[in-house]
Amino acid sequence: MPKYAAETVRPIRLADVAKEAGVSHGTASNVFSHPDIVREEVRERVKAAADKLGYNGPDPKGRLLRAGKVNAIGVATAEPLSYFFDDPFARAVMSGITQACDATGAGISLVSAANSEQIAWNIQSALVDGFIVFCVEGGSRLVELTRERKLPFVALDFGFDDETIAAIGVDDRAGAQLAARHLTELGHRRFGVLSMPFSDDDTYGPVSPDRVDKAIYSGTRDRLHGYFDVLREFGVDTGKVPTYETANDEATVHAGLEHLFSQPAKPTALLAMSDRIALHALDWLRVRGISVPREVSIVGFDGVPESAVSNPSLTTIAQPTSEMGRLAVEAILQHDGTIRRQMLPVELLVRGSTARAAD
Repeated sequence: MPKYAAETVRPIRLADVAKEAGVSHGTASNVFSHPDIVREEVRERVKAAADKLGYNGPDPKGRLLRAGKVNAIGVATAEPLSYFFDDPFARAVMSGITQACDATGAGISLVSAANSEQIAWNIQSALVDGFIVFCVEGGSRLVELTRERKLPFVALDFGFDDETIAAIGVDDRAGAQLAARHLTELGHRRFGVLSMPFSDDDTYGPVSPDRVDKAIYSGTRDRLHGYFDVLREFGVDTGKVPTYETANDEATVHAGLEHLFSQPAKPTALLAMSDRIALHALDWLRVRGISVPREVSIVGFDGVPESAVSNPSLTTIAQPTSEMGRLAVEAILQHDGTIRRQMLPVELLVRGSTARAAD
């Protein structure tokens, strides 16, 4: 019986095309990378040879890897992938990131996972030049994993004590002080706080002082401290201000409002740690016939586009989201080894959701 050996088919290379067309390897390469410097007759001959052999052109991955760059940025979060599309703040920052990438021709790779094993694999395997990291705090798994890749990375959060972590963020405490001062100067003295998570243990509900002291998420802690700095200044007993920890979603925000409005002294003012929380609160209050701002005033935090078109329009602390996205892209694409920590200004935008306290 005849024996048949398995035959390995070698991929067609540029050198094969050059030989078939009767030109040098350099000339064949120029046809694909710098066609303007090659005579038309030679270009046509090389392209005909490539078509005959089934050669589709140089592998872009090989060219990029030889150059040491892939011209792409990873945007990473430990949240599910839907976070980039569902969360108004994430969408606003992503808009700034995509605009900056469009301007430079860089690509974007979204990196997320539902558990620590998946996020580890996704970060280690991502073909990118560096990472922009969402929603992380000092010591988080995301920071550890991006360090291991030995690629540039920048965190979109300023709540880090570690000076070796590049970060872009805002002064959360100062922003919260602006929100509380606006409401106290309008005469409000009965407050409720709807907070972001203090930790990653999926525990939500009324917040104790011990919970605040042990907070993992410093941005949440700093915003609460900022609120209370000003409330104490105006004579409010912050020990009696109810604070409800939410998951920044509709279900826990509604549960928080049920709690706050079951208190003997119902709040006339709500301090919401995100615009998303505030927008859910507006819906809850509207359904129950509670007038905003006649009966209850509310201030959000972020300045997302949706806050300007809500009913009523939302008074909020605006973060420069587009600038954050632009600076983050710049930090990766123009990385020179320097660790930069940039704190950007916030702004109080007074709109229709706040008014003077009723007598």
